[in-house]
Amino acid sequence: MKQILAVAVLVAAAAAFALGQMGDEGKTKDKGKASVERVLMQMERDWAEALLKKDVATLDKIVADDWVIQDPGGAGTKAQALAEIKSGDSKYDSYMTGEMKVRVFGDTAIVTSSDDEKSSYKGKDTSGHYTWTDVFVKRQGRWQAVATQITLIAKQ
Repeated sequence: MKQILAVAVLVAAAAAFALGQMGDEGKTKDKGKASVERVLMQMERDWAEALLKKDVATLDKIVADDWVIQDPGGAGTKAQALAEIKSGDSKYDSYMTGEMKVRVFGDTAIVTSSDDEKSSYKGKDTSGHYTWTDVFVKRQGRWQAVATQITLIAKQ
């Protein structure tokens, strides 16, 4: 009887230890996820500021070379977007980002939000309220945007 009690106590202790370890792992994952969320939200803020300042060097770091965009004007690439910023064809006078939501899936993350902007493209007013989705991938230890989808929300 004492042996059964001793085994039961050992099993209970081992289970408690294992459950405690799982709890710590979950906490570590949550802290890591929160850290990634903060990093990506800051990257989004840096992206918006770079658009306003025509800071192509910052945009080049945030956006991967194979980045693609789908927006109301059609599809585009990083090279096209940077050239349009440099030339002044794509211009931002103000850019106010809405609340962001970040979802992390390992080395891939999705950021969704909206913005209100005063902008123009080749002299044509493109100002409005937009919703957007950015997909980020962690490559060689750093996050970069690989895809963007932007939708203009019609005025009501």
